[in-house]
Amino acid sequence: MNPNPLLGLRFKLLILVAFSLGFAGGTAMLLYVLAVQFDITILNALAWWFYERFGRSITLALAILGLFIVYLFVFSHGTIRYLLRITQGVGEIAEGKFDSRIPVRTGDELGVLADRINRMSEQLKRAIEEERRTERAKTELVTNVSHDLRTPLTSIVGYLGLIEQDRYRDEVELRHYTGIAYDKALRLQGLISDLFEYTRTSAGLPLRLSPLNLVEMLGQLAVQFRLQFEQAGVEGVTMLAEKELIVSADGDKLVRVFENLVDNAIRYSKEGGRIEIKARREGTEAVAEIVNYGEPLPASAIPLLFDRFYRMEQSRSRHTGGSGLGLAIAKNIVELHGGKIAVRSSEAGTVFQVRLPLAT
Repeated sequence: MNPNPLLGLRFKLLILVAFSLGFAGGTAMLLYVLAVQFDITILNALAWWFYERFGRSITLALAILGLFIVYLFVFSHGTIRYLLRITQGVGEIAEGKFDSRIPVRTGDELGVLADRINRMSEQLKRAIEEERRTERAKTELVTNVSHDLRTPLTSIVGYLGLIEQDRYRDEVELRHYTGIAYDKALRLQGLISDLFEYTRTSAGLPLRLSPLNLVEMLGQLAVQFRLQFEQAGVEGVTMLAEKELIVSADGDKLVRVFENLVDNAIRYSKEGGRIEIKARREGTEAVAEIVNYGEPLPASAIPLLFDRFYRMEQSRSRHTGGSGLGLAIAKNIVELHGGKIAVRSSEAGTVFQVRLPLAT
């Protein structure tokens, strides 16, 4: 690509003018020779007509000028047509037809211009599509948040209204209403907390990175969830193939990922079942897996699990207090650490896998 397209274009125009002028002069001389040497009547007549009125010099100059204009038009015809095509393409882009493309001439300054216009059109198309996606996401977010916050808030207002109006039979019923309102308030608090955390992680919150032993963290997590395992009637098992897997991570954020995955595994495990917490090294990555042996996930649900507000079982998720944001938050945090999170599910079990780069 020419490093200075403007200079190259000027040079081409200069050559075009020089060629046109040269051809015009040569053609004028040829016509003169034909008129004089071969006594071509029509040429003689034209020559004498101009000669008698303007003289020899002006006649020759007029002949050269006329021929120069003709040759200039002929030689520049392709360039002018290409300029018109570029103008047409710019007009289509201005009308919002961002899929329109201008054919590119390689090694030509106008081709460089066409290529840059095409790239500009592609960037505008991507920017507009991204803006539309963002707008749709905002609309969906407001809709989902409004719906999720309205449900517990309606219950809180309803039961507190009954209490405020003394519409209860005895203290037992009063405590029952109060307990329900309190539970709904906790759910509302959890939803707001998850929403705030999702917004922060989506915006690319700064991480406080430090060396972290993933094996040690998962071991502590298993101890932390011992009571929840017992209450759910499941067995929690750690299967850590290494004594040490050092990753560069923000411990407070990363532990949130695995707390969510273990809590999710407990929620969907069968009573009397088993939850495995695994860790191993694969090349330059640390691989952690949370495995449960409950009902396999539907294949249609797997691509949607990490979408915000997605709930595979609406009634069960609401009953257990899930916000539909936990896995979306986990995905954001893992990706902020340069890692990947995935899930696979079959009759043999459901595995949530987190891959993180090992610290160098």
